[in-house]
Amino acid sequence: MIRAFIAIEIGSQTVKNISERLAGLKTRLPDIRWVPPANFHLTLKFLGTIEESKMEPITAALERELHPFPRFTINAKGLGVFPDVKRPRILWVGLEGKELIALISRVETALDPLGFVSDKREPKPHLTIGRWRHFDGSSRKLSADLESWKNHEFGASTVAEVVFFQSVLKPEGPVYHRLKVVVLGK
Repeated sequence: MIRAFIAIEIGSQTVKNISERLAGLKTRLPDIRWVPPANFHLTLKFLGTIEESKMEPITAALERELHPFPRFTINAKGLGVFPDVKRPRILWVGLEGKELIALISRVETALDPLGFVSDKREPKPHLTIGRWRHFDGSSRKLSADLESWKNHEFGASTVAEVVFFQSVLKPEGPVYHRLKVVVLGK
């Protein structure tokens, strides 16, 4: 059994921009456990714990559905929190791209026949960059910080592939291993 998810990785320059530009927030938001930049990704579908025998059918379904999908560009823009500023748990950088929602839909379509239930919520593409252990700060101060970053552009990334990842949970945080790569159309 493996813990797995389907994701896209962000371009290295965009990851570098995010890391450098947000370095000052680390002292302003001390209760956050920061995600290492190497782990920045956009989860398209979390699969949970699956049997290794499902890897090939999942990969085949993704290849059928995604191989004709064209490559496209996404933009990393703004900061936000889930669920809200009064009870923040996740700090994120937003991702924009008109093809992004269509790609998420294609992944859902590919995996639905294999028993992976489609997520009915509207997708909110983002990169998780930090998680609060507990929030002791001022929601007003956090709102002001988020407002100052809401239109900040971190950079664009070309989406040329979708990656099937294994997530290994360790005390110091998860470690991600690329299992399979599905290349998008030209």
